[in-house]
Amino acid sequence: MRCVFVSDLRLSHFRSHCRAVLPLDGRPVVLFGANGAGKTNVLEAVSLLSPGRGLRRATADELVRQPEGLGWKIEAKLDGVLSHEVETWAEPGQGRRLLIDGKSAPQIALAQLLRVIWLVPRQDRLWIEGADGRRQFFDRMALGFFPEHADAVLTYEKAMRERNRLLKNQIRDTHWYSAVEAQMAGAAARITRTRIETLLQIHAAQEEAETAFPAAKLTLAEAEGGPEGAEADAKAYAEAFAAARPRDFATGRTLFGPHRSDITAIYAAKGVVARQCSTGEQKALLISLILSNARALKAETGTAPLVLLDEIAAHLDADRRAALFDEVCALDTQAWMTGTGPELFIALGTRAQYIAVEDRKGKSMLQLLGYRS
Repeated sequence: MRCVFVSDLRLSHFRSHCRAVLPLDGRPVVLFGANGAGKTNVLEAVSLLSPGRGLRRATADELVRQPEGLGWKIEAKLDGVLSHEVETWAEPGQGRRLLIDGKSAPQIALAQLLRVIWLVPRQDRLWIEGADGRRQFFDRMALGFFPEHADAVLTYEKAMRERNRLLKNQIRDTHWYSAVEAQMAGAAARITRTRIETLLQIHAAQEEAETAFPAAKLTLAEAEGGPEGAEADAKAYAEAFAAARPRDFATGRTLFGPHRSDITAIYAAKGVVARQCSTGEQKALLISLILSNARALKAETGTAPLVLLDEIAAHLDADRRAALFDEVCALDTQAWMTGTGPELFIALGTRAQYIAVEDRKGKSMLQLLGYRS
């Protein structure tokens, strides 16, 4: 197996898990059990092997197991071409810390070891809710290809908050605006270029693959007043921000920019926008994007990302589930999947490892099982 995978995972006082130890061999991992048993908590721990706040976007304090209120810790051994030891933890009231091979490291260093992508149930409503969720979903994709995208987003948001403060306080000094808008414009251009390049990578991965899941045609739409496509360079953004000052004075905030962009999707084969598709079709489109993202990352980096699929069987019939499992295995990736029962994953057979998850008096217990037909 060429992909990087977790060969050993250890949790201490993380969410519902007091202590957990999982020896793994690189095959896809199936966690099954009743709702609330602690399956998603394991996926969340794995998601924290990448930069950021994980699949639930939780703060460090929110990850602490209660009622003990002690610090939590995740230890993982990563195997592949090279092996690495990763430890990440937080003490109560403190931020998350990280060691890679025993040395302190910034979170961005995790992106050099492996990529992690995921699909969780709250994303099932991605196409019918607000644009914020779609931007977060897509920016997570962009981070897989361009880890520096996170720095551009942070730079932009910090400068925008300063501009909004000036607007709210009705400051009229153009020199203040020119300085902060120059920062915003440079970061905005980088964000837009990265998003466009990510769109192209995802489209190429969809077009080149034979898949049971429908392709989604994605479009990046800028908020009214901003530059579009090839025109979205730093100069164009700076000019647009300056021209928008009178309008923005009236509202006390910045009304266009990457923070207001939206991602639209069309079910390519039917020509129907995603928000008008059935629930099952919307789920299938999301799965298609996740698989395309994984294929594109494998083509870009030479190794497939870890793929986390929480309650993935929902809205999928037996044939679609079997097709998904075949595609996951063809990717040669360690996918982590959850469901309420092992019967949902029967089509995987011996291609996966199975872990029963059970709640025992408020503690999640894990049992690694052999395959049962």
